[in-house]
Amino acid sequence: MEAYRSLGGYRSLDAAFARKPEEIIEIVEAANLRGRGGAGFSCGLKWRLRGADAPRPRYLVCNIDESEPGTFKDRYLLYGGPHQIIEAVIVSAYALQAEKAVIFVRGEYGKGGHGLHRAIKEAEMAGLVGSNICGSGFDLQMEVHISGGRYICGEETAMLNAIEGWRPNPRHKIPRPSVKGLWQHPTTTNNVETLVNVPHILLNGSDWFRALGINGGCGPKLFCVSGMVHHPGLFELPCGTPARELIFEHAGGLAEGRTLLGFIPGGASTAFLLPEHLDVPMDFDPVAKAGSRLGTASVIVLDDTTCPVRVTLNLMRFFARESCGFCTPCRDGIPYLAQILATIASGEGRAEDLVLLEELSGIIALQSFCAFAPGAIIPLISSLHCFHDHYESHIDTGRCPFDAVNKSGA
Repeated sequence: MEAYRSLGGYRSLDAAFARKPEEIIEIVEAANLRGRGGAGFSCGLKWRLRGADAPRPRYLVCNIDESEPGTFKDRYLLYGGPHQIIEAVIVSAYALQAEKAVIFVRGEYGKGGHGLHRAIKEAEMAGLVGSNICGSGFDLQMEVHISGGRYICGEETAMLNAIEGWRPNPRHKIPRPSVKGLWQHPTTTNNVETLVNVPHILLNGSDWFRALGINGGCGPKLFCVSGMVHHPGLFELPCGTPARELIFEHAGGLAEGRTLLGFIPGGASTAFLLPEHLDVPMDFDPVAKAGSRLGTASVIVLDDTTCPVRVTLNLMRFFARESCGFCTPCRDGIPYLAQILATIASGEGRAEDLVLLEELSGIIALQSFCAFAPGAIIPLISSLHCFHDHYESHIDTGRCPFDAVNKSGA
């Protein structure tokens, strides 16, 4: 804590308590801070829509349960700056006038969760968490809940069930959690990357935050880059940075002689983009206009030695394993899609399998209970469209064409 405070940590508490809660919400809304967990919804608007007259008690849940392949940004925030998270939660809870905050941590990040718990105890000892924080009259209880370690635990309503001690199945979203969330009380959920921006916005202003973005984007953004690049890793860059700059400058580009086949722009549940999309600004609206989603801004890069059929199969196997099993279309449908894909990838598929994949994907997406299955089939449908020739090649030749490419070293 001493190190964090020596760098200016917790200064935003004074700035927050000097304002009325609704003023903070207006500042955050004016900054155009959009949800960094994947949805991209306006954070300030989300807070305002909950309503200043919402009944008490009120809850704030900070989500640090990231589980998709290629997404690892929240881990750095958890392990690198637990007090930054605590400060952000205090300021956000004050704006929402929430009495209790729960920080929900991915099960595999248990060590970081325990470190965060120790940091909360330090903050309590310093009078920054608990009753009458800094003499402001504001009270806030804060706790850490470590997830069971499944993908569905990070879904908003499943997370609420998990915190209450139930099996983490999704809930109906009417009424929404902002109306009836934890223990049927108004609950606001935000991703941790979203919240850690709030203290900086409060200290520096909404105009300052907006100016940090480029190409229409607002603020900074954490980008995860993995796959066939020289320097995979995490990069904090202006929101709106073009994909070309991200992949070829910051992530070091591809191996010599290789060409880009495509990339997933926002985590495993987003549609593929192609080389023609390299100059698309990595911001919510431009990526949506290009036919995909910014999501978690977790970029997975494929070069011309990477079989897109096998990449898609890996993703579908992940989603099949992580289905919570609550509804039949998702529980049985996604594994069946993976089985058909495996047949095609092995060279034993038939032309009619491609039609079957599209038909089943539509049925599963429409008939499943929550957004998990629709998210899972997005990369499959996109892959069938973007890389149709590769699927046909597997079927027509009875083998994966990339086996020959990789064996020859071409």
